[in-house]
Amino acid sequence: MKKNIAVVTGGNSSEHVVSLKSADTIENALDKARYNVYRVLIEEERWTVKQQGKSDIPINRDDFSFGQNEAKVRFDCALVAIHGTPGEDGLLQGYFEMLKIPYTTCDVLVSSLTFNKWACKKYLSDTTVAMAKAILIRKGDKINAETAIRRLGLPLFVKPNEGGSSFGISKVKSVNDMQKAIDEALKEDVNVIVEEFISGVELTCGLMRANSELLVFPITEIVSKKEFFDYEAKYTPGMSDEITPARISPELTKRVEDCSCLIYERLGCKGIVRVDYIYNKEKDMLYFLEVNTVPGMTANSLVPKQVKEMGKEFGEILDLLIEESIK
Repeated sequence: MKKNIAVVTGGNSSEHVVSLKSADTIENALDKARYNVYRVLIEEERWTVKQQGKSDIPINRDDFSFGQNEAKVRFDCALVAIHGTPGEDGLLQGYFEMLKIPYTTCDVLVSSLTFNKWACKKYLSDTTVAMAKAILIRKGDKINAETAIRRLGLPLFVKPNEGGSSFGISKVKSVNDMQKAIDEALKEDVNVIVEEFISGVELTCGLMRANSELLVFPITEIVSKKEFFDYEAKYTPGMSDEITPARISPELTKRVEDCSCLIYERLGCKGIVRVDYIYNKEKDMLYFLEVNTVPGMTANSLVPKQVKEMGKEFGEILDLLIEESIK
C-alpha cells in the first residue's frame, strides 16, 4: 500500500520562500508509485493541503489530518522542508512527537539546540571541534563595539543567533559599521552573535543515517563572488562557485568527514544535516561554523548537488530518509 507523505513547507520566517522551492525539488523527486505526496503549507494562521487547480483543504491540527472525498486522510510520515521556525527549531517536532507521527528531521532537543548557534557551540565546546571566538549580544544589551573589536579583531561577522539562509548577516570592517550590523541582525532574532573572521576555504558536508550507518555525502567547496556566502550568493545562479567534490587533499577530506560524523553523533542528529566549516591553511585548522538540520533542497542547494555527485538519484536518498524515519 502506498504511504501518505506530507511535504511540510512554508513556515513563519524570512526563509519561507526558500522552503517553498525546497518543497518543489522534494515533490518532483519522490516516487509517486510508492507514495501519495501531499504538500502541506504551514503559515501563521493557516495550515492547508495545496491542490493544483483545486481549493486548498484545511489541516485538522488536532491530529494533523484532512478530509478528502468524505474520508479522513492521515500521514505515515512528515517530510519537513521548513527552514527556520517552526520546522527547524523544534516546535513542529514537538507537535509531531505528541501525535506520534514519524518525521524526517532531528528531534525536539537537537533541533532546538542546533538552531541556537551559541548554545550549539557551547554544547560542542568539550570536544576537539575548533570554533571561531565569539560573543553573544542580547536585545537591549549595552553594546561596546570597541571592546568587541579588541577581543575579536577586524573584520568580524555579526549574525542572528537563530536563523538561516544568511539573512541578517553582515561583515563588519570598522567600528562605525557595528551598530548598523547589529540592528540588521536583530530584525531576524532577539540575540546576536559577533564572531571573529576566519580567512580560508569554505567547506560544507552533508550526511545522514541510513540503515543504521552514517552516509557521508561528497564535500562541497564554496567560492562566493561576493564578500561572503550571503543570501544572494546562495540562491542566485552564477553568484558563487560550488565545487563538488571540493578541491582539497584526501587528508583534509577525511578530517571534514570525521568531524561531521563526530558532530552528528555527539548531538544525536537524525535525518539529513549539513555541517559548514572554514579551513584556514596557514594554521592548518578546520573551524566549525554551524549545523543545518533542515538544509536547503532547492535546485540551487548544496545537498541535492552532493547527492548527484555520489551518482545517486535524489529520490533514492528521500526513500532512505523516509524508511529511517518510520522504523
